[in-house]
Amino acid sequence: MCRNITALRGLEPAATPEEIEAAALQYVRKVAGLSSISAATRPVVESAVADIAAVTTRLLAELPDRKVPPKTVPPLRRPEVRARIAARG
Repeated sequence: MCRNITALRGLEPAATPEEIEAAALQYVRKVAGLSSISAATRPVVESAVADIAAVTTRLLAELPDRKVPPKTVPPLRRPEVRARIAARG
């Protein structure tokens, strides 16, 4: 279902809060069927993202170390993605 959500467990260095929040947002948008977030949906989406990010942070902290690192690099660690984000802001 969530093919675009990157595996965050086992990253070196560990997943950042920004990466965890981005994955939570992808999950919420996918489950809710939202291609964009409107003013009407923003409060509930932000609340859900915060809840999921908190649970994800706890999950990653409590899981045992991963023996094999993830096969893909998270988007927020890719230079071209970082450049795109910097250009927007």
